[in-house]
Amino acid sequence: MGKRVLVVDDSASIRQQVAAALRDGGFEILEAVDGQEALDRLQADPAIAAVLCDVNMPRMNGLELLDKLVANGRLPQLPVVMLTTEGQPALMQRAKAAGAKGWIVKPFKPPLLLATLQRITGC
Repeated sequence: MGKRVLVVDDSASIRQQVAAALRDGGFEILEAVDGQEALDRLQADPAIAAVLCDVNMPRMNGLELLDKLVANGRLPQLPVVMLTTEGQPALMQRAKAAGAKGWIVKPFKPPLLLATLQRITGC
């Protein structure tokens, strides 16, 4: 099995689309519905190689998750790519400043998503 990627999105259909695209590239997929669940999964599984994260989610959004990962020392060792409908430059800059390795706007192209994850995980 390939490297583990945690897909964090409150939309089940987006998680399914992302999982299908990345599994075709040999990745193992774990899922979380929001930033809080993502934090819990990351604490339980240190073998997660990368995170693909939405911005707008309940309980804890993607930018808050980035802040938590910075605070607990997981970034920059854990690459995070934001996958969102948001295209605002200020949000993109905030994510980059917090340590995000990329920003992909939905709807995404599966080959671009796969290539991005392969690049950041070295697969």
